[in-house]
Amino acid sequence: MRRRIDPDEGLGLIRAFARGEELSTRDKRQAARFALEEFASRHPGRSVEIRIPWAGAVQAIAGPEHTRGTPPNVVEMDVDTFLALATSAPGDVQVDPAKVTYSGTRANISEFFPIFRPVELGQPGH
Repeated sequence: MRRRIDPDEGLGLIRAFARGEELSTRDKRQAARFALEEFASRHPGRSVEIRIPWAGAVQAIAGPEHTRGTPPNVVEMDVDTFLALATSAPGDVQVDPAKVTYSGTRANISEFFPIFRPVELGQPGH
């Protein structure tokens, strides 16, 4: 997969978000784009489309692929929810069900979060 976001810039923004720093809308979107790229890189495939409005979308996760039209498995959430899931330990994020939509038999992608481990975020390991 060809990278569009410089890894140093992207990881810097991800770390800033994980530290609780206030990011601009532009920086949050850039962080989300980087996290989407990382997600697709770590979980290659085309069976699920992950959409973050105003930031981007990727197809990822091995399994049955589609090639045309709307994919059968879609997950969509807002930028803040996606970044929180990408950087937090499982169970540490209270997800507002109104901010996440999904459809398809393979749309439960919870096992793939967090994307970034504490060591990648410059935090003590768990």
